[in-house]
Amino acid sequence: MTESRQVQTLDYRAIDVDNHYYEPLDAFTRHLPKEFRSRGVQMLTDGKRTYAVFGGKINHFIPNPTFDPIIEPGCLDLLFRGEIPEGVDPASLMKVDRLANHPEYQNRDARVKILDQQNLETVFMLPTFACGVEEGLKHDIAATMASIHAFNLWLDEDWGFDRPDHRILAAPIISLADPEKAVEEVEFVLSRGAKIVCVRPAPVPGEVRPRSLGDPVHDPVWARLAEAGVPVVFHLSDSGYMAIPALWGGSGEFRGFGKRDPLDMVIMDDRAIHDSIASMIVHQVFTRHPKLKVASIENGSYFVYRLIKRLKKSANNAPYHYKEDPVEQLKNNVWIAPYYEDDVKLLAETIGVDKILFGSDWPHGEGLADPTSFTADIPQFPEFSHEDTRMVMRDNALTLLGANVTAAA
Repeated sequence: MTESRQVQTLDYRAIDVDNHYYEPLDAFTRHLPKEFRSRGVQMLTDGKRTYAVFGGKINHFIPNPTFDPIIEPGCLDLLFRGEIPEGVDPASLMKVDRLANHPEYQNRDARVKILDQQNLETVFMLPTFACGVEEGLKHDIAATMASIHAFNLWLDEDWGFDRPDHRILAAPIISLADPEKAVEEVEFVLSRGAKIVCVRPAPVPGEVRPRSLGDPVHDPVWARLAEAGVPVVFHLSDSGYMAIPALWGGSGEFRGFGKRDPLDMVIMDDRAIHDSIASMIVHQVFTRHPKLKVASIENGSYFVYRLIKRLKKSANNAPYHYKEDPVEQLKNNVWIAPYYEDDVKLLAETIGVDKILFGSDWPHGEGLADPTSFTADIPQFPEFSHEDTRMVMRDNALTLLGANVTAAA
């Protein structure tokens, strides 16, 4: 942040819907059955480097799966804003530290102490490495489902989906690749107290061909989550969309860091979340499951305006298809966590301030070094009332959760 931004001290503790852990090397292997060990996620070393191997193939989604050294929170702020000063080498922004100096990245008790320092009441705890696994295993659905279940066992063991203090709500992953097993996984995580779940914003892998998220074969999952009042989180992931810039000569491979063709990101940008929300609305998920709640996290908000324009046109051109206004479904069923560089006032005017969530992306390098500086970072926040700011920073997240998860204020 620049020095001109003044951090507002909140007179309440905020709820941050975009916090992350860094997975240990055994997150996917600790509970993986023996028969899937060569087909799932493996961590292999050549004596110098550790490689993530998915189904026998080295994967580069996270180039250093040990997370040691680890990037410092917020150091890539200017890069992700697109505000690197002229003459500054983007690589010079990268700052790292030893993982051992930050137990809060992998230990729940240490993290809760940090939340106290950051004035955060509750955080949604989301994956880092795991955001690339489903794409890497999509050609082996059985291995995908076994790996995701093993991961969820690890997650509940180390972090807890929800514990009595309600400080950390860790989101288990639900893969829809095998619809029947997806329902089983939903029942499993609900039985362990999950309050949110992560679903990849992407076409669903299939044995014959991919499926829409809105395919009725997934209705039992949406129905059960709606019944339980458990929101679905669509978090930025490897959604397989590198296949699009590959049509223009790109590599087709998602790499978390390092030099890449700038055209890749210009073409890909926020297509995955746009298309994922579109599939839910156009294929009538919210018509069939009106109580289902969805949150888009770390995808920004600019896709919303393009999507609304296209939904209006679609409803006009195909009125026979829509039982309800698709734009109203977007406003009623979808919450948005904007990037801190987005125009939040415009977003509030478009979908309502009650559907905006605060997410810092801490402790990722592209996130905020100080989570609650979110209010100072967004130039439109001084135009928000105290009540509207509190809605964004805390109360909307409680509404999303059904207001049944509250730590001591």
